[in-house]
Amino acid sequence: MSSWNESARAAVGSGAAASLLSAAALALCGWLENRAAAGPLNGPSQWLFGRRAAYRRDPTVRHTLTGYAIHHGTATGWALLHERVWGERKPDQPLSRRLARGAATAAVANFVDYKLTPQRLQPGFEAQLSTPSLVVVYAAFALGLALVIGGARPRPHT
Repeated sequence: MSSWNESARAAVGSGAAASLLSAAALALCGWLENRAAAGPLNGPSQWLFGRRAAYRRDPTVRHTLTGYAIHHGTATGWALLHERVWGERKPDQPLSRRLARGAATAAVANFVDYKLTPQRLQPGFEAQLSTPSLVVVYAAFALGLALVIGGARPRPHT
């Protein structure tokens, strides 16, 4: 198992990828379902501005930027745990294993987000998106965790 410092370095990259890919999925699904790409990205701003913020569809600095910042922070937190558990040998893992492990982390994140977390601190995406769209969003998150390999120590030459 890698150290917390190594995991944190790796999580910067994989968390950013997971955040960006899932944010793109949120915007695309929001556009396809409601013609409001910013709507799902506004969801996490309910942490600061109350549940009504999750239902906002228009892009605003207050809701969209805040929502994305919260989303990015939580994605990086999940990436830290992901890298701590599975990151040590990530460069040596086949893509199929990295994808399965990314999917496992995304599934745990979804369970925690929607079953263990009080509604006010949930992502708020569900206020604007259907269940199939949420599956796409969490799959994009898993893909970001799986694709980026960072923070790995160089192998010694023998």
